[in-house]
Amino acid sequence: MDPELETLAAELGARLQERGEVLATAESCTGGWVAQCITTVAGSSAWFDRGFVTYSNTAKAEMLGVGKKTLVRHGAVSEPVVIEMARGALQRSPAQWALAISGVAGPSGGSPEKPVGTVCFAWANRDGRAECETCHFPGDREAVRRASVVHALQGLLARLAPLLA
Repeated sequence: MDPELETLAAELGARLQERGEVLATAESCTGGWVAQCITTVAGSSAWFDRGFVTYSNTAKAEMLGVGKKTLVRHGAVSEPVVIEMARGALQRSPAQWALAISGVAGPSGGSPEKPVGTVCFAWANRDGRAECETCHFPGDREAVRRASVVHALQGLLARLAPLLA
């Protein structure tokens, strides 16, 4: 296991356990890589409930309740879609937090508006807070996917940090 990813996952687990909270994930381009990193940490069942791998638009709609109109209007790689993915993961689990990822990892599939390396993220909690952002990562498919996992974990850690103060 990648030492940086293992460290991030362990730190996230410690923060969630301190709060007595649980995470669910909704992943597309990372194909469950975030969930895999999390479950590498011994004892993660105390703070990780489930992961949804929704690679197709049909899966996003069926498993997470992403609106078909949202998918048509914005495309799978969009902030509105990842927000709906994260909220859908919360609705379909007992978790207090959810993170969602959808992107274009390449080498094909990019467009002028959404080139390869474009990845959208969302983090949501049961209190109704939901934040999203879009990043552009360089490199090949593996590099884009790995950077996405790092960013997703760091993003949730950053959102938990102010809550611990």
